Amino acid sequence: MSRLGDLIHTERIRKGMTPKQVARKCGVSESYLLAVEAGTRIIQDDQARRILKTIGLTHQTEAEFTLEDIAATVDLAQVQPSMAKAVAPKPKESATVLVASTEPEKEKDEAVVGSVWLDALKSVLRSVPVMNAVLKPVDKRLMPLENGKIEGANPEKVFWFKAPDDSMRGFRIHTGDIVFIVPAQSPIDDAVMLVEYGEHRALRKIRKLDAVTLLLQSFDREYESLTLKLSDVTFLGRATRVEFDLP
Repeated sequence: MSRLGDLIHTERIRKGMTPKQVARKCGVSESYLLAVEAGTRIIQDDQARRILKTIGLTHQTEAEFTLEDIAATVDLAQVQPSMAKAVAPKPKESATVLVASTEPEKEKDEAVVGSVWLDALKSVLRSVPVMNAVLKPVDKRLMPLENGKIEGANPEKVFWFKAPDDSMRGFRIHTGDIVFIVPAQSPIDDAVMLVEYGEHRALRKIRKLDAVTLLLQSFDREYESLTLKLSDVTFLGRATRVEFDLP
């Protein structure tokens, strides 16, 4: 069990709350919460803060959890067993060595261990920026790496895009929702893509009409489409998923 998971489990029991009660209030599944308590599931910082707040630890939610914070709480050896060897402590040579060690040396050792944990964490997680309409970072999300990639794409090329309006709500994307964008420089039929045309940058559903023309589709209160030449549109990426906050 990780230190974060142990904290959540201990406080939940102390408050007399069942896993189902906490999970329901936090908007997660009971199995997810139990995996977090067991230290076998990596948890994003916003979810950790929500769970801690739900069980009454409001003082733990004042600042965002950093990579270092999560590295100190998530049991990476459980999440990815191949890391166990990298982060395993060295065998103690003798009790005398421990007694003779000085306080600065102990602090140095702790820093080294923390660095190992952080390096191990960065091999499975990457901080991905959330961009606004002018492509300036306004937030970030931790996302898992698989074979060095995020959803099959270069981690340096992916980002979240914060929807600036309701022009795509007919396609279930509302103002303030964040949409995950993976690189794509050519049109993908029937895909929602982040595009630039004229002075506009927007999410639009793509419909290819022929080799040189396409439709950019939007849907606010009613369906709209704009016919453009392929050469007049710049494709920044394809949208693969959307996240939204519950009220």
